[in-house]
Amino acid sequence: MQLLPVCLVFLCLFCLCGSENAASNAKENYLQQIKPAQPAEQDNYLIEECLGNQYTHKSCKKVFCHPWERCVEGKCLCKLPYQCPKNGSAVCSTSGKNFRSYCQLKSYECQQPKAKFLHKGPCMPEETFSVSLGHEDLSLLRVKPVKHKDNSFVCTSEWTMNEANVACRHLGFELGAEYFQATFNVIESALNSLNCLQISCRGLETSLAECHIEMKSRDSNEGLVSLQCHENLRDCSDGEFHCVNEKCISLNKTCDGINDCGDLSDELCCRECKDNSFHCRSNICIPNKNVCNKEIDCLTGEDEAGDLCAGKEEDSNKDSMDEERKMIKTHLPQLHCGVRNHTLTRWKRIIGGEIAGKGEFPWQVAIKDTSKEGSAVYCGGVYIGGCWILTAAHCVRANRVHLYLVWVGMLNTIAYDKETDTFKVNQVIIHENYNASTYENDIALLELKGSGHGECSLEDSSIPACVPWSEYMFKTGDRCKVSGWGLEKGYTKQFILKWGNVNLFHNCSELYPGRFFKKMACAGTYDGSTDSCKGDSGGPLVCFDAENVAYVWGIVSWGENCGEAGHPGVYTQVASYYDWISHHVTRGLISRYNI
Repeated sequence: MQLLPVCLVFLCLFCLCGSENAASNAKENYLQQIKPAQPAEQDNYLIEECLGNQYTHKSCKKVFCHPWERCVEGKCLCKLPYQCPKNGSAVCSTSGKNFRSYCQLKSYECQQPKAKFLHKGPCMPEETFSVSLGHEDLSLLRVKPVKHKDNSFVCTSEWTMNEANVACRHLGFELGAEYFQATFNVIESALNSLNCLQISCRGLETSLAECHIEMKSRDSNEGLVSLQCHENLRDCSDGEFHCVNEKCISLNKTCDGINDCGDLSDELCCRECKDNSFHCRSNICIPNKNVCNKEIDCLTGEDEAGDLCAGKEEDSNKDSMDEERKMIKTHLPQLHCGVRNHTLTRWKRIIGGEIAGKGEFPWQVAIKDTSKEGSAVYCGGVYIGGCWILTAAHCVRANRVHLYLVWVGMLNTIAYDKETDTFKVNQVIIHENYNASTYENDIALLELKGSGHGECSLEDSSIPACVPWSEYMFKTGDRCKVSGWGLEKGYTKQFILKWGNVNLFHNCSELYPGRFFKKMACAGTYDGSTDSCKGDSGGPLVCFDAENVAYVWGIVSWGENCGEAGHPGVYTQVASYYDWISHHVTRGLISRYNI
């Protein structure tokens, strides 16, 4: 069969192409793809192909960067202090230096690790936050917070390897803790008190001063924390997990929501999670206490979803820096994208899809080549903010920029609509590695011509789709939406914007051997009833996060005929081009997070 370019999103919903056997085989293939791979052993929760990428807490393909960091080419890098929001509480560092905000201090510490957080407020003489190990030949952890008269011991309640790693980093052991244990055989008189400190950390802090600390009465059966920090690296045994930072931990400590490695590498590639932890759809495990705490930890926000968190009250630790960090995030630039603010009208279902209501796909645009006859849409595209449109490379040519027009806010291509805006194109940027023979890197940017002041007025009539920064945000089996003015059943022309639901497929290289490459995605239905079709390509495949925010996951690229069982449509995977897009349009324009 011939490899056909899909020139815009043309839907062929419920066009039953192929035999019943083909549909049956396609269904079997599809169900195999959406079924999660089973681990080789019952206690093996890890995904080997993910582990090969060496992800850590600094990998923004998997986690959010801190407010004092920015995401560049998949890594969280230090910001400069002046790049932090100006709002915040003044803080003091262990070097005795005052900072305007916690964010500025952490930005400075990011480059000068010895300047750790000490406390809120201006620095005062002779104040300390001391942490030490040892008491009567025992490795007991002793902490003396600022304003406390004496050292105190730490009780084991709520103490995990999250806290142990922070304590050891505080003491200068960058690899964190080797292990901790509860110690009971301590002479009570030596404690000077029946109280102990209860400490709770997120696990990535560098000082215990950043954690929530409170004094509590020690139960008679409660032990005190005894700690061994990690000093020497060694070869891992067969029954251990090899952390990215070279530490070795027991395999049964992976995928439990606890940062045992210290660099989080044991929690970032998990098929499922063990008890007391929450499984993010991007295969990350987070502690249950981080769920519904008004801070998104999962890339697509399911840990803070409305249904999950309805009626749950957050347990706020106002004495820790969690609240300060959350407050800083509210002062970071907020990008409005992917949210439909119109009342949607549901039209009746018709053969070939559903008619789009006004404002239902506000990021959808149509591209016309004025050298071609008629008023048909030549290509589709998706508005991503500013003056920028994302489309397929095979739709456009740089030397024809003067011939292109972009229609925004249009539903019907032949009916006049006073709310439809028309723009000329200022420049065409085609990916430098686009291959017209294989459709690799089939992606392009159009910059629209603005007004006399150089600004575009798209924000008045359109809403940009969000640009995804990670290939892990959506996965096999997710239902997404494809839209366009495409061919209908029997390859008849359509002039009204339509849409349909499609599911993301996995490993389409088996369905398209030798033709499906890295940075491509495919989506459809197992029987081919919903598909993008030959026509005008470049239009969007959008997927929605837990808060119903739309991300442009794919750009319609090519396919094998239309609506053929077992042959889903192929798309350019936009997340793989996040850095390329941000290089041309500036990161601040498209970065919903990790700015």
